[in-house]
Order: sequence, then C-alpha cells, then structure tokens
Amino acid sequence: MAEESLVERGVLTAPGPTWDAAVRRAEVIGGLAAKDTVGVAAVDEAAAELGISRRQVYALVRRWRAGEGVASDLLPARSSGGRGAGRLPDEVEAIVREVLRSRYLTRQRRSVAAACREIARQCRVRGLRVPSRGTVLRRIAQLDPVKSVLAREGTDAARSRRSAGGVPPEITGLLDQVQIDHTPVDVIVVDERHRLPIGRPYVTAAICVCSRCVVGLVVTLEAPSATSAGLCLAHMATDKRAWLERLGVEAVWPMSGKPRELYLDNAAEFHSEALRRGCDQHGIRLAYRPPGQPHFGGIVERLIGTMMQMVHDELPGTTFSNTAQRGRYDSDGQAVLTLVELQRWLALAVACYHGEVHDGLGRTPAGAWAELVAEAGAPVTVTNETAFLVDFLPVIRRSLSRSGFQIDHVQYYCDALKPWIARRERLGKFVLRRDPRDISRIWALDPEGTAYLEVGYRTLSRPPISVWEQQAAVARLREQGRAEVDENALFAMVERMREITDTAAATTRKARRDHQRRSAIPARQPSTAPPSPPKVRDTDVVATPFEVIEQW
Repeated sequence: MAEESLVERGVLTAPGPTWDAAVRRAEVIGGLAAKDTVGVAAVDEAAAELGISRRQVYALVRRWRAGEGVASDLLPARSSGGRGAGRLPDEVEAIVREVLRSRYLTRQRRSVAAACREIARQCRVRGLRVPSRGTVLRRIAQLDPVKSVLAREGTDAARSRRSAGGVPPEITGLLDQVQIDHTPVDVIVVDERHRLPIGRPYVTAAICVCSRCVVGLVVTLEAPSATSAGLCLAHMATDKRAWLERLGVEAVWPMSGKPRELYLDNAAEFHSEALRRGCDQHGIRLAYRPPGQPHFGGIVERLIGTMMQMVHDELPGTTFSNTAQRGRYDSDGQAVLTLVELQRWLALAVACYHGEVHDGLGRTPAGAWAELVAEAGAPVTVTNETAFLVDFLPVIRRSLSRSGFQIDHVQYYCDALKPWIARRERLGKFVLRRDPRDISRIWALDPEGTAYLEVGYRTLSRPPISVWEQQAAVARLREQGRAEVDENALFAMVERMREITDTAAATTRKARRDHQRRSAIPARQPSTAPPSPPKVRDTDVVATPFEVIEQW
C-alpha cells in the first residue's frame, strides 16, 4: 500500500489511542459482519463489548462491508471543526466578529477585502494566526441576511429580504383575517348605449388569508372610497347566489360571511369614520400594514396581480400594466365589454381560481374552504344587504329643524320625524348616513342610538341623483354667479346637465362615462324598519322605487 494512500486512510496520521480503538472494533465487527444474518442479540453483545450503542454497531457493520474489511475502515470520523467552517481560537473569533460589526456592517459598505485586511492587521499586532479569506467569507455567510442588508443598504433594500410581516401570527380559521385592496382594472370598458369606450373601472377585492378564497369583489366607475370598502364588505358578508343570478352567471361561489379582522393599507378610505364605526358595530377588528411597506399585504397584492394578468391574457381592450407593454395596441379600439359584462367575466374567473390548486396551499381554495366549514361550521352571513351596508356609509352630522334635515341644499323629511322634532332642542346633532350613489334618501340614527330611520326627499317628485351630480350642479351654478343655491335651482341644473350628457354621449368619452355612472345608481331593497308612509298628493309624481343594491 502506498504511503500516500495510507495517509489518506488515517493509518499513519491517527493518534495511538484512536488506532487501537479501530483495531479493537475490527476484531469485534469483522466477525459480526462475516455472518449472513446479524441478530439483535449478537449486536447487543458487540455494543456492550465496545461501549457503543446498537445503532452504532449496525453503522460499523455497514462501513466494514462497504469498505475493504480493514481496521482503517472503522476509524472514528474526524471533526472538521463544524460543518462548513473551521475552528478559530477564541481571540481570533472575537476579532472577526468585532471587525464585521464595526467595519463591514455599516452604511459605508466596505468590501470583503477591506474587512480581511483589517482582521489580518489586528491579528498580527497581537501575534495571532491570521484566518484565511475563505474563513471570513463563511462568517459573513452566517450573518442574518435581513440584518446584514439593513445595516449596509438601509430599510428599502432590506424590504425584499423580509417575509410579509416577518413571522405573522398563524391564521387558522375562515375569515379570521381578510385582506382588502383596490386597483384600476387594466381594461377599457364601453357604455351600454353606444358601445363606445368610457375608460378604466376600479375593482375592490377581498381575500380570506386562511383559505385563500376570494370573499368579496366590487367593480365601480368611481375612484376608491369608503363606500367602495363598504360595498365590498356587504358583498363579502351576504350570500352571493342572488347576486350571481342577477348577473346571469351560472357559477358556484359559496364563500361568504362577516370577517373577524380586516387587514388594510393606510389609504384614507380605510381610516374613515364610516368604516371604523361600521366595523365597531359588527365586531370586526381593523389592522393596518406598517406605513410605506406594501409587501405586508402580499396576499391580496398577489391576488390582484393574478387577476390583472388574466385580464391582459384574455380580455380585448386591455391596457396592460404600462405603455411599454401596450406598445401600439389600440385599447380603445379593441374595447367591447360593458361594466356588467366585465363583472360577469370576473365572477367566472374567480370561480375558476377557486377550483385550481394554489401554490401556497398545495390544494384548491374551494377545497380548503369546504374542509374548514366541515370542521368549524360556516361563517355567519348577513340576510339584509341594505341594512348591513348602511352601517358603512359616510357619516354626516346635522341638527333637526321643523322641516327635517338639510344636506347640501337638499331637504329630507318624513312623518316619523315628528316625535323627534318636538324635542329637537335637547337632542343636538344627529348621526346621518348617506349613500353617495343615490342621495334621494338618508338614514338617521335615532336619539337612543339603536336603529336607523330611513328619510327620503321632502319633495318626493325629485329624481334620485348621485353626490357627484349634485356637486357638479352646485359648481355650475356658482360659475353662473349664483351666490345662493336653492333646491329648485339645483335639481333644474342636474336635469339640464343630464340632457347635455345624453346628447353628447355618442361623441364624448366623459359624457358617456357620466351617463353610465348615472345609470348605475343602485336599486333598492325594502328597509328593515320603514318609516311612516309620507303623505302624497294626487298631483305629486313619485320617484320609482328600486329593489336591490347592484353596483356603483
């Protein structure tokens, strides 16, 4: 046997006691390994003789049989000083740690070479062995990557190294936490009358963190607001079968219920009094992402990203994510979907998403939802969507007069207010709720704070209008020099503006969008606590009541 091979095998380098132990093992293990069957009794006897465990005896038998049947096969394994790293004297280890802390982990971002030079200098001054560059690199690799990048490059650079929230509390129940966010939809929609483009709508989506199921979805032509969040909550909390039926969509979407916690970003609409009061009313906790760190809402962000990618791939009229991706694609010219048709498509897309295996779950979201429902029961749902939504509408405070409430030049009254009017001086200001999509009625919280009373226009012949129509009419009257705006002038201006919009709808995108927004005024459901019927003269023209909430 060549000397080099003997060195490699440890025959010439093993200390005397170590070699003697290997020879003793060879005497016992060699005889044991020669047997066809190694019984438990024989193994236990060998283990007692060598002072090792039964598992170690079996391991030595395998090594003997796999090797050449010589004593060096049974030499104890030599430690390398730790997996992937060598051992350094304590003084050298202290120098390495201190140099990495004080010079490498700084915003000056010194190089590894600079750190190695400083370590070598300090070791030579103290007469210590200088560690190799590889040893220093291994120590750097053992540093916490997030803390390392944070120290050298700052918060923004470290953000991508963090998980969404570090180690968040485990979410184990349906709707224990729901994430909500808004985004413009990357597609141009057309109006229903002329089938001409009116621009991009907005979508508000809600996802259950535990099951990864989409539990709420609202498409609007209005920019995100507190009402958008309320509409999404109402869609989340109610059974979706009636909604799907109104859309004409044959799909299964059983994921509904009131959430226990909403996890939101710091947009103004998510900090509104309307949302806070509504959540307090229904026992829903509000939690917010750390400011300036959108990755903490990664679950809903990924959902929205997936939805927009499906829009890019499937829908004509897509705007893509940016102009570079769009190139010369004519989004307006290719647009064909109305807002309602886009809602139908999204409902079907969500149904497909629920039936596909989710990478994070390793199963389908629908399967995860069904299993959790079987274990803990279905979440609590809301039967009256309108009554639930009222709790999330914008809050207005007004005093009560003999003629009722006045909001933005519009008077509201019903006979049920009479008992309150009689003692209005002692009641102070009332909490009122108003749906920005249809201001033809408001909801007034009774003095005891227990229920809302629905109050309509004092003049019942007025048509339902939206807040944006009311504000545009007031602005137009101001432009005309009207110092005082009265209700008659306001509604007359709204009527003229509607006529102009209808005439120009065939040629102007803004006019078509305004017309579509007006046609999307929500339908009504019967109130849970209707006020006393107002007195209506035979000559009055009563506004046609609606049946259900549809869209904004």
